[in-house]
Amino acid sequence: MKLAEGLALRSDAQKRLAQLQSRAVASARYQEGEEPAERAGELLAEARAVTEQIEALIRRINRTNAATELEPGVTITDAIAARDVLAKRRSLVAAVADAAAGRDRGWGGRQLRSELREVTELPVVELRREADDIARRYRELDVRLQEANWATELVE
Repeated sequence: MKLAEGLALRSDAQKRLAQLQSRAVASARYQEGEEPAERAGELLAEARAVTEQIEALIRRINRTNAATELEPGVTITDAIAARDVLAKRRSLVAAVADAAAGRDRGWGGRQLRSELREVTELPVVELRREADDIARRYRELDVRLQEANWATELVE
């Protein structure tokens, strides 16, 4: 099985777990004299089995990511960490650029002419370019990770 398939199975199992939990919670209590729509105990047992499947998949995925090099000296785990940080950096720089541009204020940051005008010392255009560059690097790294996911066998 390829790593990408393992990731898809994990995602499906996590969705299944959420559904089972929701159904078990909804069926956990019911009115006396009524029959519950579903048996909460059976749903709970099934959910417990799904958590074991998820754990097994996570272990295999993590071992595969740690053992597989995307490039010399850089494992998939390292690349995932770098990708996550790129997303956070892009979000940070874009939020600061938006604040410096006054996007969150409306009306140019003033309500009345008598109010003080707001200014910024930050280079908004450069910040937006930086955010765009970070987003490009994120996309490029994500594509390389996706390629590796489909090329790599999931370890046991």
